[in-house]
Amino acid sequence: MQYVSTRGRAPVLSFEEAMLTGLARDGGLYVPAEIPQMSHGDIAALAGLSYEEIAFRVMRPFVGDTFSDDEFGGLIEAAYAGFGHAARAPLKQVQSNHFLLELFHGPTLAFKDFAMQLIGQMFQAALTRRGDRVTIVGATSGDTGSAAMEAFRGLDAVDVFILFPHGRVSDVQRRQMTTVTEANTHALALTGDFDDCQARLKDMFNHFDFRDRVRLAGVNSINWARVLAQVVYFFSSAVSLGAPHRPVSFCVPTGNFGDIFAGYIAKRMGLPIDKLVIATNQNDILHRAMVSGGYVTEGVTPSISPSMDIQVSSNFERALFEAYDRDGAAVAQLMDELKDGGGFKISQGAIGRLRETFASGRASENETSAMIARALPEMGELLCPHSAVGVHVAQDFLGATPLVTLATAHPAKFPDAVEAASGIRPALPARMGDLFDRPERVQRVENDLAALEKVIEGGIRP
Repeated sequence: MQYVSTRGRAPVLSFEEAMLTGLARDGGLYVPAEIPQMSHGDIAALAGLSYEEIAFRVMRPFVGDTFSDDEFGGLIEAAYAGFGHAARAPLKQVQSNHFLLELFHGPTLAFKDFAMQLIGQMFQAALTRRGDRVTIVGATSGDTGSAAMEAFRGLDAVDVFILFPHGRVSDVQRRQMTTVTEANTHALALTGDFDDCQARLKDMFNHFDFRDRVRLAGVNSINWARVLAQVVYFFSSAVSLGAPHRPVSFCVPTGNFGDIFAGYIAKRMGLPIDKLVIATNQNDILHRAMVSGGYVTEGVTPSISPSMDIQVSSNFERALFEAYDRDGAAVAQLMDELKDGGGFKISQGAIGRLRETFASGRASENETSAMIARALPEMGELLCPHSAVGVHVAQDFLGATPLVTLATAHPAKFPDAVEAASGIRPALPARMGDLFDRPERVQRVENDLAALEKVIEGGIRP
């Protein structure tokens, strides 16, 4: 299995190389040179299997010879052993033909755990075999950072630095990053918004002297392994609802487009997905792009669903690559227009292809709060704000085809917003009961590349 860059000018890599590299050296994102297929029989055979067994069968073709079957199976088992639900990603029916996929039973209570726990296992195995060490730098709008720190804490082969926008994540999200005690983890509060964090991350990857000097690696959703691990729960949930014998639709609250692109990969592999619905909050650049064909940034407005407060959705580049028939030069031109002018126009053919696969909707702040308020009495579910965005948008797409909305985080990660909307303050699980008593360890950093690189180099263990 080989991987190519969305901009067409970087070396072709193996799975292991693409995983450890993260961002391609031409600034693009790695995708499989070919997308493996699962037959009707292959998908039907997933029925009744454990989540771990489904994960092995779905992901195995993408991994190539990086891991043996036994090794890869062991890494998957270890990744999900700490989840708080035996089903890992249980389904709950909330309306007629409408289901919630609960993705918040991992160690940091968010869907990012599904990918990050596995990546931690894969990185450690690959680096140990190589006798190598890397420096992981990530940018987070709230959940990726804590999931990465949880996955890599204490590992000898990795130093982890997570950038998050100062004052723009929830208190629980911040403390899940700043209370990690292991010496190889570092929480960096950057002045600015998530797009600033993501931009500095990409700048570091494009500063090749620094990148090579610190052996930089990334675990944001720019990393293909992140997307791959998220493909699995589209299969597990769809099979539970009758796939491949009937189609299933998904509504995905998303800001960076990684989670819904995983659904696209599942569809391309052969899973009978009818609709993939992009659910955005008030920072609705993805919805606007789908409606108008123009991807134009307008600045980020802070919201009660902060993990979606994004205007530069990095994984949308992967969708554009497919929509432009894998024309790397065309994608590179669009990304240059975005960087230089704040936006671009999607060609008529490409937007047509996107609309064949994706639908979209948005939820305002008031609509999000209203959905939190009504979901508990009407559906029996206390929703986090991001999940509420998804459930609100899903209402316009309910019909004869089963619709699964991804519940991306536990409501206790956003207690203030949930309490303001519902009157109920969700409690953290008992294992996190002392989160607000733990001392914090965080460093404030300015939105300056040189200063940031100095902080990171100074924090790497000898």
